[in-house]
Amino acid sequence: MKLKTHTLGCKVNQYETEYLREGLQSIGYADAANDEVADLCIVNTCTVTGEGDSKSRQVIRRMARENPAAKIVVMGCYATRAPDEIKALPGVTEVLTDKRELPDLLGRFGVTDVPTGISGFGSRHRAYVKVQDGCLLRCSFCIIPHVRPQLTSRPMDHLVDEVRRLVDGGYREVVLTGIHLGHYGVDFNRLKPKSEWTRLAHLLVALAELPGDFRVRLSSIEATEVTRELLDVMAEHQEKICPHLHISMQSGSDSVLRRMRRRWGSQRFIDRCGMFKDKLDRPAITTDIIVGFPGETAQEFQETIDVSREVGFSKIHIFPFSARRGTPAATLPDQLPKSLKQERVHRLGEVEAELRDEYFRSLAGMPLRVLVETPVEGGRWNAEGGVPCVGTSCRYAPVEMVTTRDAEGKFVEVIAGEVAEGRIRSASQCLS
Repeated sequence: MKLKTHTLGCKVNQYETEYLREGLQSIGYADAANDEVADLCIVNTCTVTGEGDSKSRQVIRRMARENPAAKIVVMGCYATRAPDEIKALPGVTEVLTDKRELPDLLGRFGVTDVPTGISGFGSRHRAYVKVQDGCLLRCSFCIIPHVRPQLTSRPMDHLVDEVRRLVDGGYREVVLTGIHLGHYGVDFNRLKPKSEWTRLAHLLVALAELPGDFRVRLSSIEATEVTRELLDVMAEHQEKICPHLHISMQSGSDSVLRRMRRRWGSQRFIDRCGMFKDKLDRPAITTDIIVGFPGETAQEFQETIDVSREVGFSKIHIFPFSARRGTPAATLPDQLPKSLKQERVHRLGEVEAELRDEYFRSLAGMPLRVLVETPVEGGRWNAEGGVPCVGTSCRYAPVEMVTTRDAEGKFVEVIAGEVAEGRIRSASQCLS
């Protein structure tokens, strides 16, 4: 039996697809090659933007065309938001509208020993681990709380076992992810006294205490959840927890943040980033920013640039505002023209490159632990038997270094050198 999967969207979706894939492989399914026809196709959809919906439909139609006899199962946020639209597409045999039913789906396909997690992540060097699902926030631009409204945290013992399996399987970096990562444990705590609450910091401690040569990285977190407790744990376990946080800002303008229905102003965001910098040595801070939000003035956009400079982000994921049908922001007045949004994307991109290089230069002379990932395109073996490779440092900076081919997927220690083409170049060779 042959299986094809396609995932659109976030790290959580990628994890959920891998969970199904691994469960199906346990009963004999094998990945179909590109030129093979599959018996079963799984499409994990995204609905963050209208483009996500469109791409999801294109993938489903292509799967049906290329695998005419296959069963096609569709899940994901688009499937939850518009199941009737999905059912009307060719070849679709089942639409899963609730990700909590993934174990039941495996059971319907004949999996009797339903897994509680995964033990691999394909050919990737970093494995994603979903720790929770659901979001209770109501940001005016976001559809996700409408399609993933139920807070559900995975039991800590399941997560500890899962990370142990991944480490035993050779994965050296585990990225904890969730729809609202900082709300891990909230659903556990509702009926408990505060002294017995489970938080993300507690999970980090449990994972950091596992034996093995690996590290843990947090994916996106909200500024209000960058707590002293969390930072204390990161400082106490620096050998296992990456000194990097992706703190979602969205805008540096207080007036835009209010229209976005975010939970804090720019100064609170700056203060939390300052706490992080005070606690750890030169940590990396990355973020998301939406430009061209309805009514965004030149002054409001400048405020975003000013806050970005004050924080000193090492990477900014920049998104032009896209009106999402079903969200309050889609009906706000003063929608900006596409040309202006693209102009601001370009301008903020220039600022991002400047801040990135400034942060990378601040690491010069510092030892960095790098996960070797791929050879540099066109790289050649040197006289000592090394080859140029690129990897990701603990501080989420891409590093180019010379090492041996058998180092791929392993850690190497380098000294940060010059910065060029958006990367740090190692000032030391790693041939062992």
